[in-house]
Amino acid sequence: MVKMTAKFTGGLSCTAKHEPSGMTMETDAPVDIGGGAHSFSPTDLIGTALLTCILTTVASVAAKYDIDVAGMDGSVEKIMTDSVPRRIAKLILHVSIPVAADHPLRDKLERAVQYCPVHHALHPDIVKETQVKWG
Repeated sequence: MVKMTAKFTGGLSCTAKHEPSGMTMETDAPVDIGGGAHSFSPTDLIGTALLTCILTTVASVAAKYDIDVAGMDGSVEKIMTDSVPRRIAKLILHVSIPVAADHPLRDKLERAVQYCPVHHALHPDIVKETQVKWG
């Protein structure tokens, strides 16, 4: 079990703490709902969690097979619904894996992209569009 805590700090901002490490981070609501957008919004963190989970899972699989993925990176674009209740409608991910497209273990890395724990924790109504660039 891992414990995180958070405190409301005013406006539409919070400070969150990862208790095991003591690391903290700030969140702020987006401008369109009255926030200052000074930091990640809570829903931004969901997209970021998916992206970093994918990178971490691919790196873990790559390490098992001694595949070098140094320099791997990616981006995520979050699209919200316009209707109430507001929710994430779509996450568009771009992942760049510095491994040749014809690598014999490419299929294992591709499966890792789709099988990270966050991917499976998200509601199935959230569209997760993932594009992988090889090489």
